[in-house]
Amino acid sequence: MKGTYPEIQGGGSLILAWQVRNKHVLVIGGGEVAAGRIVNVLNADAKVTVVSPQDGLNDEVAFRVAQKQVTYIDRKFEPSDLDGVDMVLTAVDDPEASSQIYKLCHEKRIPANIADVPPECDFYFGSVHRDGPLQIMVSTNGNGPKLASIVRKQIAAGLPPNVGAAIQKVGALRRKLRKIAPNIEEGPKRMQWMSKVCESWSLEDLCEMDDADMEALLGFYKPGTVPSFEEVRLGEPDGAFDGSFGWL
Repeated sequence: MKGTYPEIQGGGSLILAWQVRNKHVLVIGGGEVAAGRIVNVLNADAKVTVVSPQDGLNDEVAFRVAQKQVTYIDRKFEPSDLDGVDMVLTAVDDPEASSQIYKLCHEKRIPANIADVPPECDFYFGSVHRDGPLQIMVSTNGNGPKLASIVRKQIAAGLPPNVGAAIQKVGALRRKLRKIAPNIEEGPKRMQWMSKVCESWSLEDLCEMDDADMEALLGFYKPGTVPSFEEVRLGEPDGAFDGSFGWL
């Protein structure tokens, strides 16, 4: 049986897409690292509070504050800042203060990331490529952030330029499919049929697909077939579709 199952390597991190929409994220610091952290959590629709003396803000963080994209507290961190917080991101050039903040977070069971101190991180930030709904993260588990960036750029360079748009269209098609086949029992069939669509259609086809194409394509769900994009555009190839997701 050796080799049948994936080898356990150990020493890695559990890579997750953490949903922080409307969660309260505290960013301590206002420099370049803090600026990157702020962008990451704002892009995930978190509610962000920044604690830093004004003279410690770089131009980008100052812009976020001026645009009221974040809540700003003009002073150094105080323990009461942790009240009601769901996540803490610390980016200050003070190892002793950073360690103290991590200990406070640990006591309050608040997940925290302490920049440049891997042992005092409940999670790491990787190097992320973003194209619409597509997010690809590369992590070196704290060993080499610059290498993570280099690897991420190489991966991104090999991706089709329209992959993000294609994923958006697939998402729209899935939502429409759930409306016509909402039952839990339909789950496996839905997944199998959507997989066939993704495997059969090119990224260009998926990008070009409009609402009318989706409605026509969904007519093939019940028989479990997937026509080509050209067949959908030209009309029903095998029978007559009655317009209500059934066959005449």
